[in-house]
Amino acid sequence: MSALTTTNLPALTLLSRGKVRDIYATSSPEHLLFVATDRISAYDVILKNGIPDKGKLLTQLSLFWFEKLGRIIPNHFVTADIDAMPEEVRQYKDQLAGRAMLVRKAEVVPLEAIVRGYLSGSAWSEYKESGTVHGIALPAGLIESQQFPEPIFTPSTKAEQGAHDENISPEQAAKLVGEELYVEISSAALQLYKTAADYARTRGVILADTKFEFGLVTSPTGEKSLILIDELLTPDSSRYWPLALYAPGGPQPSFDKQYVRDWLVQQGFRKGLESGPEGREGEGWVIEENVVKGTRERYVEVVEILMK
Repeated sequence: MSALTTTNLPALTLLSRGKVRDIYATSSPEHLLFVATDRISAYDVILKNGIPDKGKLLTQLSLFWFEKLGRIIPNHFVTADIDAMPEEVRQYKDQLAGRAMLVRKAEVVPLEAIVRGYLSGSAWSEYKESGTVHGIALPAGLIESQQFPEPIFTPSTKAEQGAHDENISPEQAAKLVGEELYVEISSAALQLYKTAADYARTRGVILADTKFEFGLVTSPTGEKSLILIDELLTPDSSRYWPLALYAPGGPQPSFDKQYVRDWLVQQGFRKGLESGPEGREGEGWVIEENVVKGTRERYVEVVEILMK
């Protein structure tokens, strides 16, 4: 089973190649083509080999959540039916089926809208050092993976390709995008998280934290409105834990790419070793086959659990 790590659509204009998605222009001025590849990144670094079918799994789960949460806020999704897409797209049906979405164009808001229900990841690292999370003071004595009384909104910058996102305080985020837009984004993000987390728990899964992205679309009258864009609540953008195994006080078993992150750290990876002579094979990091298999199994399992 091979992984699709790079799309090849010569009749289309490639606009950007992100950590996972390739974005193409279409003949429709109002729409873009989003293609989820099988690339995988960790610590903002794209690894050399991908996870077979990962892009299809991410797309499948995003579509599920777009429909389930559509009443909370509109999103950019138009269709995943290749036959309903512009003519120049249809010729690549074999390559795109199951991993492509036609979406509305939007002005991307330069903010990663992260909601955390549990103290984990970079939030735990910061808390151990300073007692804060994204500059927000928290009570003393919290332990790793502990659930917060209420989910908290913890924004970060949206970095350019190759750069690292930076955790920022709510005050910094409000200055970055404006107070009114910040309040609208944080309110929508918290409502999305709570609704999704409640549903996931009924399926035996904890949604520990997740990242949302938002954009602005302009109406015919010139008014701008907020919509949800990019992927939604996938194992790439979320931390999913099995509820039955939850035990606060340390790291949790996960259905997401934390498995790959942990393996990288065990191999000696740290920031600054993305490539070069200290990287694996001197030219970047290749995931071992057993880790590829284990990662794919985790993605498949959480998609099946959430969508059953």
